[in-house]
Amino acid sequence: MSKSFHTEKAAMRAAFDKAATSYDAAAILQREVADRMFERLDYIKVNPVTVLDAGCGTGYCAPQLQTLYKDAQLIELDLAPGMLQVAKAKEGGGLKKLWASLRGQGAAYLCADIESLPLADESVDVIWSSLTLQWCNEPDAAFAEFTRVLKPGGLLMFSTLGPDTLKELRASFAAVDNKEHVNRFIDMHDLGDALVKNGLSTPVMDMEYLTMTYESAKAIMQDLKDIGAHNVAEGRSRGMLGKAAWQKIVAKYETFRRDGLLPCTYEVVYGHAWKPLTKPAKKNADGSQIIEFRPRQA
Repeated sequence: MSKSFHTEKAAMRAAFDKAATSYDAAAILQREVADRMFERLDYIKVNPVTVLDAGCGTGYCAPQLQTLYKDAQLIELDLAPGMLQVAKAKEGGGLKKLWASLRGQGAAYLCADIESLPLADESVDVIWSSLTLQWCNEPDAAFAEFTRVLKPGGLLMFSTLGPDTLKELRASFAAVDNKEHVNRFIDMHDLGDALVKNGLSTPVMDMEYLTMTYESAKAIMQDLKDIGAHNVAEGRSRGMLGKAAWQKIVAKYETFRRDGLLPCTYEVVYGHAWKPLTKPAKKNADGSQIIEFRPRQA
């Protein structure tokens, strides 16, 4: 995989930590995508014991996951401790938190990387991951980990960003130089192949374009900063851009203005897949294979 897809994890964690308190006010797209994922989940019937919210951010999805799966243990996981602190604060405290805990509805919080999950094999029934995979160095590693921790018959449901995301911003920076100024994202078909390669079955993928509009290029950059979406790709430009360069970037972005507003395009990819009900093949003494089947939980 090209180095342009790789991110510096320490820089990414620092960016999201710094953005934790400003994230919710700017995360309009993130909430919209999560809501659209829940609409897709309406058509899938599962009865999980354990649900992992992989890349939970500030915890927007937690209340609805807990409402959908009242008897399930919810694990809220994120790479940035600052995001987890905000998510945990939303859960509240005192009698409310105690009552939720007694009813088994309180969430558990875990600071970790989805490419290296500190969870036991076959310990999770549903993995929910909204707009997180695009920050991985290797989606293969995340999918392999998801397969490992899912129980047979378990469900992975995710959203991520495709290559046309921030295409206007990328084109505007290209007017200045050919360095990496904007994170790059992986094609939907490659993600589907990676799901199957890493042991997940019957993947369903779809994609749509969502466009945010802004008054100015400065407002676009501020929104990206407020949600922690800095360029953290390896090989990115390290130098500060001068005033003349910024003027060129803004002038190029202005060519995209329509109906008085500047567009900011996101290619949103949705997918879900299942962990097969079969266990890895075992062999008899004569070398023939033993295949075991496990029923999917109702």
